[in-house]
Amino acid sequence: MFALCYFVAGGYAQPLRFLPLAEGTNTSIRGMSIATDNSIWVSGSNGMVGVSVNGGQTWQWKTVKGFETSDFRDIHAMDSSTAVIMAVDNPAYILKTINGGVSWKVTFEKSQDGMFLDAMHFKNDKEGICIGDPLILGSGGRRLFYLLRSHDGGDSWTPDPLYQLPPAQPGEAIFSASGTNIAFLNTPQFDYSFVTGGTISNLYLMGRPGLPNKKVNIPINQGVASSGTFSMATDGVKTFYCVGGDYKEPDNQYYNFYYTKDSGKKWASSSIAPPFGYRSCVALIDAKQLVACGTNGVDFTKNGGKEWKKISDEGFNVCMVAADKHTIYFAGGKGKIARLTIK
Repeated sequence: MFALCYFVAGGYAQPLRFLPLAEGTNTSIRGMSIATDNSIWVSGSNGMVGVSVNGGQTWQWKTVKGFETSDFRDIHAMDSSTAVIMAVDNPAYILKTINGGVSWKVTFEKSQDGMFLDAMHFKNDKEGICIGDPLILGSGGRRLFYLLRSHDGGDSWTPDPLYQLPPAQPGEAIFSASGTNIAFLNTPQFDYSFVTGGTISNLYLMGRPGLPNKKVNIPINQGVASSGTFSMATDGVKTFYCVGGDYKEPDNQYYNFYYTKDSGKKWASSSIAPPFGYRSCVALIDAKQLVACGTNGVDFTKNGGKEWKKISDEGFNVCMVAADKHTIYFAGGKGKIARLTIK
């Protein structure tokens, strides 16, 4: 079990409390969803799903029957009973439970060369979107990002028509690292956004019906298959925070964080200190405070990303902020889950 640690970050009068909650389950967790302050779900490898109904104090672990070798890289929970999970690789699956994970129903299944789902996002408990790596689709032989929609809370999924699918550049893909590289937007022009990596890293802003899309390059570390943007946090309008780097070089701080306040017209990075290595997830706490995590630790900023401070050497794959804005949950390898409380 990893030790209980206390850290001081960014001028806080009192230490941040970083509390271990679970460890030792045979799963690498990359999916997390906070349905309420007390209801938290996680998902990972070996067909595992974990659920807590008391704010992470205790966990129930469930292996999804028939999917014992599946890797559930993302999850969305509506409440303590209802959740949707996404399995990567070929064939791809999306499943739903309405009884707290006791049983699951397959709501999407697709087998195709190159199939690999990466992330989901729900606007509310009905409208969801799921994105996958580029596939060769249609008669033109183009590589198109694969997109699915649900309008009934994940009970069914429909692929977007080919003419709506954005084309990928050579070597461009999406990282299934923490389920945080696609998000619905709240603007009249754009419906949703997603970020990519690999040989090139882009921010895609996808237009509403009849309106054009927008694609802008993110000046983050890119150029090889293991690099690029792994996670995005957004205010849903014009501000986007992007983290990543190269997962094969976890301690490399080279160009691993960029943000824009104008939908990609201008990009900025940390003027004092960047995140302290490759980061697979970033989450907004409020307009100025963010948290990011990766395999070599956790970083925190109080000034919108101008200066990051490392607050833990513990590695995690995913972090999520509870609605109270004081509680942050982390999860990673070997079933490791922790909670950070900010007062």
